[in-house]
Amino acid sequence: MTNYVLVPGFWLGAWAWDQVAQELRAAGHQVRAVTLTGLAERAGELSPEVGVETHVADILAAMDGWQEVVLVGHSGASVPVTAVADRHPERLSRVVYVDTAPLPSGVAVIDFNDEDTQKVWHAQVVDGHALDAPSFEPGQANFAGLTEEQWARIHAKATPQPWGTVTQSVRRPEQIPATPKTMIASTMPVALIRELIASGNPAFAPLGTPEWTFVELPTGHWPMFSRPADLAALL
Repeated sequence: MTNYVLVPGFWLGAWAWDQVAQELRAAGHQVRAVTLTGLAERAGELSPEVGVETHVADILAAMDGWQEVVLVGHSGASVPVTAVADRHPERLSRVVYVDTAPLPSGVAVIDFNDEDTQKVWHAQVVDGHALDAPSFEPGQANFAGLTEEQWARIHAKATPQPWGTVTQSVRRPEQIPATPKTMIASTMPVALIRELIASGNPAFAPLGTPEWTFVELPTGHWPMFSRPADLAALL
């Protein structure tokens, strides 16, 4: 039996992990899916004060009472997940990044996007402290593999992302804990990832250490919807 804490990416709540959690529980594991402050059923808690450290606290609360946790983060959740992994390695047996990876020290999610995306995001800020959810329209490559029913569910349930979690970064320690780490790559082939590591790309070079493993799950950026059983099997 393994203890899993599942953290959704931007605009999503614990509901995004429903099918994956069901598969893991059916296999005998314990699962806690997290709704981070200001999102989904916790949207009423959204405020300008909600930021990365708020979400770090949410993840630690979800881990409460458990040791040897497999901590799983999707997409933009990589920032608070990485902060937890850096600060509390004794609590974790593995960290799994679903179509994402740790950002370099001091780099926020918005910084990792191109200039055009940054402009779009700034234009989509609601009330000064939330990034409005995107349209999630079919045809975008990142959303490959989704059914019409899944499209409708995501569109209906997505909520604005606290702006602080988009613009804030964390400082990473000079010595990164050697906790086993796995990237489940859905939109980028592992061969390309290895090339980027070997090239010294600053975003990928740190993934060349021995504790890292890589596995492909070809689909769009949202495998918890498009391939939930396969994602659960990999976990």
